[in-house]
Amino acid sequence: MSFTAKDVAALREKTGCGMMDCKKALTEANGDMEKATELLREKGLAASVKKAGRIAAEGVAFAMVSECGKVGVVIEVNAETDFVAKNASFNEFVKTCAETVIHGNPATVEELLAMKAYNSEDTVDALLKDKILTIGENIKIRRFARYEGDCVAYVHGGGRIGVLVRFETENIPAEVLHEVGKDVAMQIAALNPLYLDETTVPAEALDKEKEILMAQIQNDPKNAKKPQNIIEKMVTGRIGKFYENNCLLQQAFVKNGDISVQKYIDEEAKKAGGTMKVAEFTRFEKGEGIEKRSDDFAAEVASMIK
Repeated sequence: MSFTAKDVAALREKTGCGMMDCKKALTEANGDMEKATELLREKGLAASVKKAGRIAAEGVAFAMVSECGKVGVVIEVNAETDFVAKNASFNEFVKTCAETVIHGNPATVEELLAMKAYNSEDTVDALLKDKILTIGENIKIRRFARYEGDCVAYVHGGGRIGVLVRFETENIPAEVLHEVGKDVAMQIAALNPLYLDETTVPAEALDKEKEILMAQIQNDPKNAKKPQNIIEKMVTGRIGKFYENNCLLQQAFVKNGDISVQKYIDEEAKKAGGTMKVAEFTRFEKGEGIEKRSDDFAAEVASMIK
């Protein structure tokens, strides 16, 4: 029995499996749609599709730098439970994804999935499906960032937070870059700055903050009789605090609250006889922004007994 491209598409729609898997199944089943569906289920491929609808908000955020130190990546790969984050096979897959990003330079998650995985003949998508089947949970590659230059990576809390920082340096030894870079990355992990410095704060964000501060000051009875120019000066003063809280380079350095992160970097670069500045950074926290499933385990067990 022969089959057409429409049959392949129909089987893909029915099972959610990849086009090539559907084509192979139809070939093996001589075009019999039901038999092909059974074959896919027997191979476990269709089962992975059922898992794809389940919420994946756990997993890990991972960061690494290439051996040459000139390419770095931070990536988030999610699973359904935090137990998976301790699974060696899962973590090896995450590392493979990161290495594929480093060497393949994909622009999107979709491009990454379609690529041959680093040091493998299989695509990342094929490896992902295999992990879903063997681990038994829905797994998703959510996002990644890749930088080229002097990069430092840091992973906090066993994969709860991943940070990648790119520096622009001149005459800075590798050990100084690593030491200062790790301190800066730990600062980012701990205090989660929204911006690099004052110049990178979007105008709309600044305007909104000024609007909020103005309302706070005007609504305080103690300021009722103060002229508008004084209130505006008060807003300007408080904006400085906004920068200190939200801009990495203006934040107080966590290891020495008497100096800013910028001053710490400048002092260490001067000691090393060179220059060093943060060009950009990315911080991923696993599951941030994902609505997590709230299971009532006791109720689930009770329903199973009934």
